[in-house]
Amino acid sequence: MDTTMKAPATTPERVACAAVPPAARVTMALTGSLLAGVLTSFGQAVPGLSTVSNSAGPWFVVAVLLCLLAGVRAGRVALPLAMLLGVVLLELMHVGYWATTNLRGFPDVLSITNFWVLMGIPAGVLAGAVAVAVRSASVRWRGAALGATAAVLVGEGVRALLQVADTTGPVTWVVEIVVGVVLLAVAVLTARDPLGRVVALGVGVLGTVGVLAVYLALGG
Repeated sequence: MDTTMKAPATTPERVACAAVPPAARVTMALTGSLLAGVLTSFGQAVPGLSTVSNSAGPWFVVAVLLCLLAGVRAGRVALPLAMLLGVVLLELMHVGYWATTNLRGFPDVLSITNFWVLMGIPAGVLAGAVAVAVRSASVRWRGAALGATAAVLVGEGVRALLQVADTTGPVTWVVEIVVGVVLLAVAVLTARDPLGRVVALGVGVLGTVGVLAVYLALGG
């Protein structure tokens, strides 16, 4: 009888996590957020990218992706830490944008009373929660995460069409809405049960209304 013990199976994800220490993953995420702010400042001067660089939806998506890069996990302690990380990442994007814009010769003030700085708090909390939910084993949580992301994109796109499309043009906002709708459709279609579909669709629709209401109420 062979009494030797077999080594536990490894997956590419486990190998990757073992190869990159958690501290390094978090450092890369923090650096990436600063870089996103830097690129945003330069992007505003590029024809065709200026409107995208002035929108908040892409920053939210980047924050979620960077939280995933940092290796967020579910758990009683891990979830609040992921939410905190989401806030830090979005605020570092503001810092990167502010510093680069001033260095380029365009005066910009980074104030704690700024609309976007304030909105970085709830948006960052949501980004961290979405990143955790996306990695959840529950299809319903994953659907809710995709629905929330879709809500941010569609809500901002609709608000922009209503308020700023005359000066920026409608193309960017229509594309943002389409991406959000496609994301929501993916969330609904990939749900394995009726309740999962309802959760994804409900979060997407109600979230869109909420995002739009916040924009219209606060005048961002």
